[in-house]
Amino acid sequence: MNDWDKEQLRLLELVILTIEDAVLITEAEPISLPGPRIVYVNPVFTEMTGYTPEEVLGQTPRILQGPKTDRAALKQIRTALQNWQPCRVDLVNYRKDGSEFWIELSIVPVHDESGWYTHWVAIQRDITARKQAEDALRQSEERYRSLVDATAQIVWTTDPEGGVSSASDAWFELIGQSWAEAAPWGWLDHVHPDDRERVIQSWNYSLNTKTLYEVEYRVRSKNGSYRDFGVRGVPILNPDGSIREWIGTHTDITEKKQLESQILRIQRLESLGILASGIAHDLNNILTPILAAAQLLPLKFPHADQRTHQLLQIVEVSARRGADLVQQVLSFVRGTEEKLEILQVRHLLSEVRKLVQQTFPKSIEVQTNIAPDLWVVSADATQLHQVLMNLCVNARDAMPEGGVLELSAQNVFVDEEYARGNLEAKVGPFIQVTVSDTGVGVSTEIIDRIFEPFFTTKELGKGTGLGLSTVLGIVKSHNGFVTVSSQVGQGTEFEVFLPAVEATEALPLDSQELPHGHGELILVVDDEAQVREIAKTMLEIYNYRVLVGSDGIEAIALYAQHKDDISVVLTDMMMPSMDGQALIRALKKINSQVKVVAFSGLSSSDKPAKAAGATAFLSKPYTAKELLDTLQALL
Repeated sequence: MNDWDKEQLRLLELVILTIEDAVLITEAEPISLPGPRIVYVNPVFTEMTGYTPEEVLGQTPRILQGPKTDRAALKQIRTALQNWQPCRVDLVNYRKDGSEFWIELSIVPVHDESGWYTHWVAIQRDITARKQAEDALRQSEERYRSLVDATAQIVWTTDPEGGVSSASDAWFELIGQSWAEAAPWGWLDHVHPDDRERVIQSWNYSLNTKTLYEVEYRVRSKNGSYRDFGVRGVPILNPDGSIREWIGTHTDITEKKQLESQILRIQRLESLGILASGIAHDLNNILTPILAAAQLLPLKFPHADQRTHQLLQIVEVSARRGADLVQQVLSFVRGTEEKLEILQVRHLLSEVRKLVQQTFPKSIEVQTNIAPDLWVVSADATQLHQVLMNLCVNARDAMPEGGVLELSAQNVFVDEEYARGNLEAKVGPFIQVTVSDTGVGVSTEIIDRIFEPFFTTKELGKGTGLGLSTVLGIVKSHNGFVTVSSQVGQGTEFEVFLPAVEATEALPLDSQELPHGHGELILVVDDEAQVREIAKTMLEIYNYRVLVGSDGIEAIALYAQHKDDISVVLTDMMMPSMDGQALIRALKKINSQVKVVAFSGLSSSDKPAKAAGATAFLSKPYTAKELLDTLQALL
């Protein structure tokens, strides 16, 4: 060995002694068990494994293996040795004390000048820290994925330009696309066409300004329906200020949007309610003299011809119908207490039929089929009228090209078998009122939601979605129930069941004689001149004397002057300067025993009037019978 070779050998030995990796040299053979023996280890090997050279020389590398040493990696090493090829693997080794550590193992064969393989050189690098970091990263990614899958929001990331790089499984489940179809820009096809341009503009703005991306838009789901999402994304910046990626979320806000829409509808209805209340007050003041005049004129002109009497009857019926319609509006927008009375549904159906025939398109044929021996019910006439009209209007809207609307009623007895199949039904006698049409019909899916508040199949602006929910609410408040059946293209049938009661049906108004007075003095107070005049005329016809006042101040003066003669005070509750409540309290101070009948065209509730001290209450427009009966009861 010359000096140059010695120098090279010295340098190689120096490298092996100073290298930070463990070096292990074995004989070339045997390849099979027990394997090649160790002939050299460097000091780093001792530090890494805890074995001294004396303890490992003559041993095989198997001394470093243990239960967690990867068998596949060992097989890879064995195959490389058999073929005299280099090999690189990661595997777990064991120290002398039994502790495990990860190594990156590189093995190469060494041959002599003749090409004969004489040794194997193995370089072992401790990669335990790297493996622990990789394991921690993997666990972090697993936790992140679990968190993403568990959250109600859809989580996503994109490249700097906005191409999707990852997304929650919930996103692909929603849109019905695979990852290949959705990434990077396929998701945009599922944005509602009307929202797409706005989404792109918002994204470009955030991209150019590197600011929060926030937008709401509709996404088409795999079943074709659209859901509303609130989307937020933040840019993750590199040290140089450029965008590395975007991270964001999609939050389903469909129910929030629906609630907002319902709140807007409610607010709109509240505004309409305020407007309707004012209109109702004015209409009732207008209808009061019309109704009273229609009842008084036949008495004033008893010898008028039959045609005149028919016209007056039409005026009276129309005024009553107008009053009922006003009351329905007030009942809906403000809510009123039920005025239960014994009703014959046959009469109510007859009124509804006439109204429908006069107001519905002529292309709709109205048929009735009412049992002659129909039982009676205890109900609020105005509310039942509202139920029937809502169902009729619903039928009308289902027949835009015309058809047949049938109103029928019969007596039925709900037995236990039927009640078991209908949760709302109870055993007992009922009046079954059926409203059917030959219209477009509705599907099973829609029938399941047909009574939900605000649910409607009509175009925007053509329905509130409250008609059928109001029907259900009123019928339930009367201890009844409603059923519905329909077939698409063949029509719909609603059945309203109302509990029958045992009672004597009240005689029609025209068969009852109105009570007369005995010259008592009545003070009438109303700011509407027509109402004062018709009330004065009506009372005088029925043998009462009358004083009239146009407001509360005038009424107090008249009462103070004639308090010993005035038997009853009739006063409107809504008047300028001094309203009815203030007037009643003032009269009570003059005479605590004063009898006051209050009336209002705005409210059907007697609570405000009774709270002020009124003896009785009437809703405008009142009939002659209602007024005269009330006076007779007080006198």
